Amino acid sequence: MAYSLQDKIILITGAASGIGRETALLMGQHGAELVLSDINIEDGEQVAALIEEQGGRAHFKAANVADTREVKALHQFVLDTCGGLDCAINSAGIEHDNLRLADCDDDLFDRVIDINLKGIFLCMREQIKIMQSKGHGHIINLASVAGVKGAPTLAPYSASKFGVIGLTRSAALEYARMGIRINAVCPSFINTPMVQRSLKVMDEKTANSIRCASPMRRLGEPLEVARTLAWLASDESSFMNGHSVVLDGGLTV
Repeated sequence: MAYSLQDKIILITGAASGIGRETALLMGQHGAELVLSDINIEDGEQVAALIEEQGGRAHFKAANVADTREVKALHQFVLDTCGGLDCAINSAGIEHDNLRLADCDDDLFDRVIDINLKGIFLCMREQIKIMQSKGHGHIINLASVAGVKGAPTLAPYSASKFGVIGLTRSAALEYARMGIRINAVCPSFINTPMVQRSLKVMDEKTANSIRCASPMRRLGEPLEVARTLAWLASDESSFMNGHSVVLDGGLTV
């Protein structure tokens, strides 16, 4: 095994499905003690139960990352349950229908920014406070290829992910001397329920162009992203700080 997560305390938001779920399962197999969170209580608890059945350690706490009080309660739960926090994977996020900017209403824009950007800000704020008291920690934020290049018809989503990268880079500079590293991962089109929902509302030609957008001519798989997150969460990535790791099959080359 090229890396170890043995006994690391790791928080994963958005853990009920997609990349968050696959990451939780993989990290559980590598010995981490996990706190999982999502607004989807039933599926989140099922992921935690599955990790336990496989011999891992997992706790579940429901939280809406856009709600300050719920975010504070989640991180207090981490402290009460595990006594600390070594790494946080901020994976919770939402998509929206493909619309040109002038067709986006206030509610859509506000909801995407509240969850995808403000939600990560609120979580990072609590995570940094915990990690400062211990003198070490690693935060990994889920951004997107749409945060490193323009995304026509996805302006609110793209804006939220550009913002995530800005938060990541700024905070990485602020807290590096305190032993806290902060990085981002930027997947392209991954075979998750979120992407499948988007593909279903497209005509077949458009959907196929998305599936084959990268030079590899396929969607990425959640496990491929999870493996990168697991390596980043380990001590093997100890000199990586403030970076945005792009996983896109060559799309942005």
